[in-house]
Amino acid sequence: MTEADVCIIGGGLAGLSCAFELLNKGKSVVILESQKIAWGASGRNGGFVSPGFAGGQEIVEKRLGLDAAKQVFDLSLEGVEMVRNNISDLGLDGAHPSPGMLSVIRYNDPEGMKRYCDKMASRYGYQLDFLPQDQINTHFKTKRYYQGNLDKNAFHFHPLNYCLGLAKNIVSLGGHIFESSEAIRMELDGSTKVIHTTEGRVKAKDIVFCGGGYAGSAFDKVKQSFLPISTYVVVTEKLGHRVHELIKTKAAILDDRMASDYYRIVDNDRLLWGGRITTRTSEPKRLSQLLKRDMVDVYPELHDAKIEMAWSGLMAYARHKMPYIGEVKSGVWSCTAFGGHGMNTAPIGGRLISEVISCQSDRYKLFKAFDLQWNGGIVGPLAAQSVYWGMRAVDWWRESRSRSST
Repeated sequence: MTEADVCIIGGGLAGLSCAFELLNKGKSVVILESQKIAWGASGRNGGFVSPGFAGGQEIVEKRLGLDAAKQVFDLSLEGVEMVRNNISDLGLDGAHPSPGMLSVIRYNDPEGMKRYCDKMASRYGYQLDFLPQDQINTHFKTKRYYQGNLDKNAFHFHPLNYCLGLAKNIVSLGGHIFESSEAIRMELDGSTKVIHTTEGRVKAKDIVFCGGGYAGSAFDKVKQSFLPISTYVVVTEKLGHRVHELIKTKAAILDDRMASDYYRIVDNDRLLWGGRITTRTSEPKRLSQLLKRDMVDVYPELHDAKIEMAWSGLMAYARHKMPYIGEVKSGVWSCTAFGGHGMNTAPIGGRLISEVISCQSDRYKLFKAFDLQWNGGIVGPLAAQSVYWGMRAVDWWRESRSRSST
């Protein structure tokens, strides 16, 4: 039997961030992870760290109004700074942070992109540098991109190394991490909660659910409130100087499609390329070929590039595309559903839950409007896949129209 003030279930970025914040507030913490630290989406993503949420600010504004939406955006920005500061303050050199994120569109809409940049500056006080097509052409050797914006405050990094470094600091502060320890049964009704694993039990006053797309059946109501969505990543062989002739920026890059291409140069001259989403949880047999086809569509010169690594990851998405940060029942907290934009939102989610458990703030209540929502059961994945196919059709139509007019 192990006892602690707080038991965190899930050793990904949300759980690690919450544990680190709690330990620095004087709480004792146990983390239960069914696999290895950051084994799920936290260690398998592209490593983009920028403010905002997967659903975009329009969803937040519609539910909360502009004033509260500004507060929520500021929290997302705080999440970016949490990661940046931890890398610096804790000496997490293996995270390899690199500045900048370049967002591009694959259809011609200079006025729309300019309006978006102006809106972020006027409503949220956040600066994005508008890039017209002639400037885009200085960054990329491709015919696929038209306009874009540069976020100089965003950065990209090695997410797995960051999580592993944070875990070491948690242990050094007295936190306990138990890997290969799946929660199989929970007693959550009393003032003291009991979590059962195959190896033992944990008693705690507060429980925090931080599992994502790989969450086990014990998550019950929380798991029934998000959909596991797959995304895919490949890494090329070393490409030498030619990758820098095609991509003339050190920033991370992503386009604005429903299942965007997102990529960055890693290890000096390899290309990490991610994209596509699906509700199927198994890995496609031709994963490498699928993503290479996407890569070559943008950069035909890479037709002979070899793919050396390929993997998939399950993200947790709520139907409203916002995270679940709040109280499930007395002493039981959710800190999950960070799919699509987790590298800043998971850390700030962890901080908000640590604050309410430590009686320091109730900022988590800003997310009360995004409460647990049933995922649709067996119909949910089909509905989500249908939305995805529909949005891909819209993307195809806009891009085709732009190409035919040039």
